[in-house]
Amino acid sequence: MKIAIIGTGNLGKSIAKGLITNNAITSLYLTKRNLEGIAEYEGYKNVYLTTDNQKAVENSDILIFAVQPAHFEDILQEIKPKLTENHVVISTITGFGISKIEEQIGTDKFIIRAMPNTAIAVAKSMTCLCSNLQGEKRIKIAEAIFNRLGHSLSIPESQMQAATVVCASGIAFWMRLIRATTQAAIQLGFDAKEAQELAMYTSEGAAYLLIENGNHPEEEIDRVTTPQGCTIEGLNEMEHKGLSSSLIQGMVASFNKINNIKKEQI
Repeated sequence: MKIAIIGTGNLGKSIAKGLITNNAITSLYLTKRNLEGIAEYEGYKNVYLTTDNQKAVENSDILIFAVQPAHFEDILQEIKPKLTENHVVISTITGFGISKIEEQIGTDKFIIRAMPNTAIAVAKSMTCLCSNLQGEKRIKIAEAIFNRLGHSLSIPESQMQAATVVCASGIAFWMRLIRATTQAAIQLGFDAKEAQELAMYTSEGAAYLLIENGNHPEEEIDRVTTPQGCTIEGLNEMEHKGLSSSLIQGMVASFNKINNIKKEQI
């Protein structure tokens, strides 16, 4: 696939790393105003660095936009003369709806919104996708790209704000839970490196049990809890201290913040 990433910042670099590592490209153009920020990708086969967005568009079929929301409209106007009927436009930009993209480049273009997370750099992203009417004809292309880089799920656009909280911000929430587990392991006698290793791989194992078995979390919890045992003692203490409630309230607060930002932009 001939792909361009327009605006190769932190998320763009994560996507680029995933694409390169998983051999998901025929060619890859990376654009950034300051190329020093993406110099690490110089020298990779079929990877081209440029400050010229139009050049990247001309030489690519799939355009992944990862720019700041404030710059997106200007960039769409800049590259609009180079868009053809074959281009697939994929936006990873939070809060920038499909209708606003259509206003800039037309309703006849294949437009897809993607909400990945930074785990895309290691091919473990949970990416949510939605599209305009035309984009439905190319949604399988987006799924093929993001399934190479983790797992994708097509959802209505009305759920994209919530997906941002659960998937994109969710990485930070899970990191904090892993950090807390690490701190507990240190208090229980492990050194810092061992403690983090225990936390990381236990977290990975928990997720894979659900992915592979298709069970509800409570089913897997029941497998490791025994009457009057240490597991249920710990779980109940966490719930008394508000673990589930705090996590839910934090995610809802994050969702409300996104919606408030969106209202301010309108």
